Amino acid sequence: MKSNLTRPLQLLAAATTLALAATPAFALDAFTATYQASAMGMQGNGQMTLVAQGAGKWKYDMSVRNQLVNLTQSTTFEDKDGTFRPLSSSDSSMVLVKSKSVKTNYDWSSKQATWSGDIKDNRKGPIALQPGDMDALLVNLAIVRDVHAGKPLNYRMLENGKASPMTYQAAGKETITVAGKQVSATKVSQTDGKKQMIVWVVPDMPVPARILQRENGQDSYDLTLTSFK
Repeated sequence: MKSNLTRPLQLLAAATTLALAATPAFALDAFTATYQASAMGMQGNGQMTLVAQGAGKWKYDMSVRNQLVNLTQSTTFEDKDGTFRPLSSSDSSMVLVKSKSVKTNYDWSSKQATWSGDIKDNRKGPIALQPGDMDALLVNLAIVRDVHAGKPLNYRMLENGKASPMTYQAAGKETITVAGKQVSATKVSQTDGKKQMIVWVVPDMPVPARILQRENGQDSYDLTLTSFK
């Protein structure tokens, strides 16, 4: 995330040429995942939920809260032929006394994405949509699925009036503690200048087991899974 904590977790992160084919073992299903979250050096709570909306549509939400930070993200998308296709999304944050709210609309008929809310005029778009484009929140689902499927982790993410290609690299296996138990996880990471995202993926789990974001060598956000249902 950006150092001002208004940027969505980039997972945490729309392939330039990717067709996101779902595998039967990880077909979409409703869930609620809770996290122990650290933000701005203070402990708090995080949650991710996926809820069916009917006719192949889903609503995916994430929140991170402590005494200093209140971050919420929501994306409505459709699972179209194995591709996660965003339809609309909203991101809002409050850090101390500073608040920000941005909404994104994805018009696939005209193949354009536009932004509204607390965003500069030159960042409101439109941006031309490409097959496979996602927002930051949807990349969470894509990374987990693609790690399990052994697919390349190449994405194109749309955020705040721009498109950003990114690639996650495998960083081996690592034992981590999830809900009080030690489990073996696949570790992947992505570095963009002074920002680094690290994601841990556990077998049979459709959400990240841990998400760590670092800036200038310092941890900015750290989410570790505590329960899942």
